[in-house]
Amino acid sequence: MASQQPARESLPRYPLVIGDALEEQGGGETLAHIYPGTGDVTREIRMASPADVDRAVAAAQTASAAWRAMPGDKRRNLMFRLAAVIEAQAQEMAPLLTAENGAIILAGPHMSYDAAQKFRYYGGWADKIEGRTVATWGGPAHDYIAYEPYGVVGVIVPWNGPLFAATMVLAPALAAGNTIVLKAPDLAPYSVMRLVELIREAGFPPGVVNLVTGGAAVGEAMVAHPGIAKIEFIGSGATAKKILANAASSLKPVGLELGGKSAVLVFADADLQAAAKRGLAGAVSANGQGCVNGTRLLVERAIYEPYLQMLGAMAGHIKVGDPFAGDTIMGPVISQTALDRISGLVQRGVAAGGRLVVGGERLGGALEQGYFLPITVLADIDPASEIARNEVFGPVLVVTPFDSEEEAITLANDSDYGLGAYVHTTSLARAHRVAGQMQAGQIQVNGAGEAMTPCVPFGGMKHSGHGRLGGIEGLREFQQVKNVWVNLQP
Repeated sequence: MASQQPARESLPRYPLVIGDALEEQGGGETLAHIYPGTGDVTREIRMASPADVDRAVAAAQTASAAWRAMPGDKRRNLMFRLAAVIEAQAQEMAPLLTAENGAIILAGPHMSYDAAQKFRYYGGWADKIEGRTVATWGGPAHDYIAYEPYGVVGVIVPWNGPLFAATMVLAPALAAGNTIVLKAPDLAPYSVMRLVELIREAGFPPGVVNLVTGGAAVGEAMVAHPGIAKIEFIGSGATAKKILANAASSLKPVGLELGGKSAVLVFADADLQAAAKRGLAGAVSANGQGCVNGTRLLVERAIYEPYLQMLGAMAGHIKVGDPFAGDTIMGPVISQTALDRISGLVQRGVAAGGRLVVGGERLGGALEQGYFLPITVLADIDPASEIARNEVFGPVLVVTPFDSEEEAITLANDSDYGLGAYVHTTSLARAHRVAGQMQAGQIQVNGAGEAMTPCVPFGGMKHSGHGRLGGIEGLREFQQVKNVWVNLQP
């Protein structure tokens, strides 16, 4: 059965929310949003313009003083209320997540519950922001440190997980006392549009969170705007370089959470079935379009062939199809452009000597109008090859054997990226030993994404970015440190 078209009337109407105004069209380009399950247009959206960004920043600045001065318990209560509103809307939100980028409907309610948990976690911090005193020297003095908000924070999130990314930033930024200008991604705008509506419904004051849906021109206007004190960007390294160059003119701080080519180390003493199941998750999660997905599998030679056989067998049981069907496990990639790029990488990988274990060809039949690829596993991949070193951002796994723990660590760290890494072993000593040598921001041992909770810091090393979201570190990302020294000398 062909992937169904999402109902137009179920989609949010307001690409701009500025101050207390819900606006059905902006002053920018008109976008024909494409549903990747069929290749059809869901609706046309008149997006924001740079002039709309000016208005959004002005609204955020107007709201800033009162939001910053609001007692922490009141900010806490608003964030708790928002968490409850999001949870109550979880079933209604799920189709929007599917309509915007082909995410499977099965994951939709979980994504809403995760969003609610972020606001609940950081709501708990909102009434606990406090400074500290410093025992100083050089004469009688009282020295203390205060943590203060930046003011207006510009937030730019990607199309592959807009709700997840937006709430990962908004929750700590709001708890810290900042106001927001948020850009919904043009390729997948609906969940962020609805989120901002729910923020209003929860009772947040006008102007605290403002929405501008748009493409590159809107993002550029945000980064260059003198009224935005900090930019938080989640997306690709190529775009990050442009943002940093743009931000340099105003010396604006920029937080970056970028791409990855996360290594999965599978040792011979691992639970093989569990390691294969979790190894497959790199191709399945977010339809293979997750920045921290483990897609570069390094497998000890003693178990290399059995592991490949297990991966191939398990891949055959993953249902790829209509994202709106309740039994679908993996949906389409985002666009025809993405599908062509991924297919090209796979073809060149095979031409360079990669062994195709499973997958590799675009799915046809009832799915031929959508952008569907099966799970694809390439074995015997040269670590120096194009497909081993570059982010594929699709349901593709590359597998390389290793002979020793030292070689595995060297291969894993031989990457420009450093967002995540995964280690599969039943040896606790090896787990700690290997994790301690991995050059990545988050290491998961015998896991495949379970660590992505609001209470732990998440972020990258090397070309995967800098800064952290999650935990107390995430709160600190949106606070400036002020030191006050008071002379007590008579």
